[in-house]
Amino acid sequence: MTVRADTSAIGVDKPLRADAERNRRRIIDAARELFATRGIDITLDEVAAHAKVGVGTVYRRFACKENLIDGVFEQRLEDVLLIAQESLGIDDAWDGLAMLLERVCEGISADRGLNDVLMGTDEGRMGIARMRERIDPFIERIVLRARESGALRADVEVNDFFAIIAMVAAAAELSCVIEPSNWRRYFTIMLDGLRAEAGVVTPLPGRAFTSEEIAETKAAMHGRRR
Repeated sequence: MTVRADTSAIGVDKPLRADAERNRRRIIDAARELFATRGIDITLDEVAAHAKVGVGTVYRRFACKENLIDGVFEQRLEDVLLIAQESLGIDDAWDGLAMLLERVCEGISADRGLNDVLMGTDEGRMGIARMRERIDPFIERIVLRARESGALRADVEVNDFFAIIAMVAAAAELSCVIEPSNWRRYFTIMLDGLRAEAGVVTPLPGRAFTSEEIAETKAAMHGRRR
């Protein structure tokens, strides 16, 4: 009589689940790298190639790119929420606003995908939409608190910060070829312009680019957008 071993209790399918989880992690990590350097306008085929897995493996884990964007950036927005909460906890209202802006701009200067997500729509990205609903009230409170304290210009509205962050993101893209940290120079100019107190001039970090460097930057940006 042949005795068959009962394998149901020893979890013979665990290696398969472990392989699936490893592949999922590789896909997430590959997507995060590509999103950071190239933005979210990439294909799942490119993610598969970067992760060194088959295209079918990617599609089994993520039915569409929106699902993958959700998976990558929901946690990043959780980090933004923590920054907003920390900023609101700072006693000085202006310092809290300045810290929030600096940390957000620091994040988008290092991650083009995060900028795309913050500046884009939430269509098909339920996790990101939920995070934005949690973040927005904190940002509104931080801005209003700074304005009510008299530190922020009285004519600045909460929704102005959408364009302000977009301007810093554009400066970061412009600067990244020559000096990636030079966005802080333009951030400082912008921050001084938000102050209610006239005549406040903060020493500028970084430097102005030379004419040759500006030409190099223009060429690089043209190449990225072709």
